[in-house]
Amino acid sequence: MSDVFFIPFDPASGTAGLSQAALRLLQTLLERSASELPADVPLKVHFGEKGNRTYLKPEVYDGIIDFIQAQGRTCHFVETSVLYGGERFSREKHLALAKKHGFTRIPAVIADGAHGEESVSVPVNLKHFQSASIAKALAEADRVVVLSHFKGHGLAGFGGAIKQLSMGFAAKGGKMAMHLNVKPRIRNWKCKRCKLCLTRCNEGAITIGERSFIDHDKCIGCGACFSICPHHAVSILSFAGLKHALFGGRLFREKLVEYAYASHHGKHNLYITFAVNITRGCDCEPRPMMTCVHDIGVFASLDPVAIDAACWDAAAKAGKKFKGAEQLAYAEKIGLGTRSYNLIRLD
Repeated sequence: MSDVFFIPFDPASGTAGLSQAALRLLQTLLERSASELPADVPLKVHFGEKGNRTYLKPEVYDGIIDFIQAQGRTCHFVETSVLYGGERFSREKHLALAKKHGFTRIPAVIADGAHGEESVSVPVNLKHFQSASIAKALAEADRVVVLSHFKGHGLAGFGGAIKQLSMGFAAKGGKMAMHLNVKPRIRNWKCKRCKLCLTRCNEGAITIGERSFIDHDKCIGCGACFSICPHHAVSILSFAGLKHALFGGRLFREKLVEYAYASHHGKHNLYITFAVNITRGCDCEPRPMMTCVHDIGVFASLDPVAIDAACWDAAAKAGKKFKGAEQLAYAEKIGLGTRSYNLIRLD
């Protein structure tokens, strides 16, 4: 059984109250684990999609940042770019969006590079993956403060610490593997032979010529060629991939969990989850959404499974029972954490 610490949300305290709750919970985790933060602390966050209004605003992290800086340490926001198009597709656009959304107090880092090409293959040897493609800057960090927003998600059922560890830590190739389980191919009728993709392929898998193609025996599925092609000649679409994305909910959730295992195992991460602004959809959705349950509070744990279980149970008790609970069972099965928790309320 794992300890999960909880501070309920006081509507009168607003954003400042959430910030102070997160600070107190971080201090509690450090005391319970008898450990210290590194000299430079990665704060894994979500910068919010363009058009979204319910993502966690940067002010909720002020208390944590104040605490870290008061100890003479530095910290930075860290994120990864997404697989689909839009403002979070490349490092340049993603950082511009982060700035627009107010994430300017400390440096912001895109952990998988300019186009998703910077990754580390982390061995897991599980049912779906032998290894996971994790963003380089996150894979190399010994300890990350994982700051998650609990809410719904179309395929996962819900998103919290496990989804932040998996989709949030994965390099672009890892996101491809979880979502579509395909490797890219070149559509020759669109290829202009500019060879820009060659500058991003570290495996020598691409041949550009009269017939341009990608050698799937060499390709590791990092997605860098797909990201950088200005002519949209590199495709990740296939019938099998679309079928998996649309109908493979259970498999997708298991794959999320295996990637979370890669990001957690052997690390000393600290997990803080905000169960506020709870919507049916994800923060990646580029539209305003209505909340589906009242604000609950802020949770913290050293166990990503236990904290997700506590948030899921709290939402169900408040009147919203999200789908996707099987990811918790699979996570416990492979040793990511436990669903059994001791909820400790801090008043």
